[in-house]
Amino acid sequence: MSGAARAVPAATRSGLPPTLLLRPGIVLPVARYRFVFRMEDALFLPEYAGSLLRGQFGAALRRLVCLTGLPECPACPLYRTCPYPAVFEAPAPAAHALQRFSEVPNPYVVEPPPLGSRYVPAGGTVSFCLVLVGHALDRLPLIAYALQRAFARGIGRHEAKGRLEEVAIERPGATQSIWDDERSRIRRHDQTLAMPLLPQVGAVTLNIATPLRLQKEGHPLPPERLTPRTLFTALLRRTALLFELHAAMPGFAGDAARLAACADRLSDERRLRWKDWTRFSSRQRREMTLGGVVGAWTLAGDPDDIKELLPWFWLGQWLHAGKNATMGMGAYTLSW
Repeated sequence: MSGAARAVPAATRSGLPPTLLLRPGIVLPVARYRFVFRMEDALFLPEYAGSLLRGQFGAALRRLVCLTGLPECPACPLYRTCPYPAVFEAPAPAAHALQRFSEVPNPYVVEPPPLGSRYVPAGGTVSFCLVLVGHALDRLPLIAYALQRAFARGIGRHEAKGRLEEVAIERPGATQSIWDDERSRIRRHDQTLAMPLLPQVGAVTLNIATPLRLQKEGHPLPPERLTPRTLFTALLRRTALLFELHAAMPGFAGDAARLAACADRLSDERRLRWKDWTRFSSRQRREMTLGGVVGAWTLAGDPDDIKELLPWFWLGQWLHAGKNATMGMGAYTLSW
């Protein structure tokens, strides 16, 4: 990894980390990679392929690195050193200054092809993206190899096989090929994302492409119960935990109360609809229906309030928001 995040100042005397601000020029350990596979067999993808791709990736990674063969990772003596849980089932910290966690966000997001069932004929290509955060970036060669093994074994109901043809890093406004096909390896490249200078605007619209599922007390919130504060606090919490736990960058949520107050002052216009989809859970051995809102959500208010919140919404285009973000839910793009 040739790029590095800016150094984090030492903790304050209170024992809590200092506040980090998402300001123009800050360099973050985040990267989006596009993987392209040439299919040897016909591939049938479900309407929403995020769960399928995530499951195949996780199973291949576990087969590749597991040394003990234990059925559950937490009981394994290698639990906190093995690359599989470090990437795919991140252990909660044993202790935390603010609270105890039963689970924490994982440092990756699978971004599947757009919604809609699709057929890829033999000889055709299928592409999808993977966003990596923090220390997961150091595992990119292993992750790429696990995906190669998954497609070589066969994915989907009919176990369609495919071969890795391209890996590219997608940056704002540019895409760079990083796959050396002749040597079957990743070329060296910069693995950071720089926060740009964002415009001062009075409104911003989230164009939500995959179901955004925000919850309260374990229950999903329908469109009429969503608020700008609900959205922002969920995004802030996810972002802060990802960088603290996976990039050793604590402190992003240090001014949470002030930022939440900015979100409270916003008005919003929702052109949202509920979208359900069904996935099969191999762990629970049953079909599960998940859903969230898709459509356009416009937030408006004082430009100074928008200015405070806009960097978080901008970064959320990589990190996603809401429940099941690792399988690509809560994807959106911004417009203003």
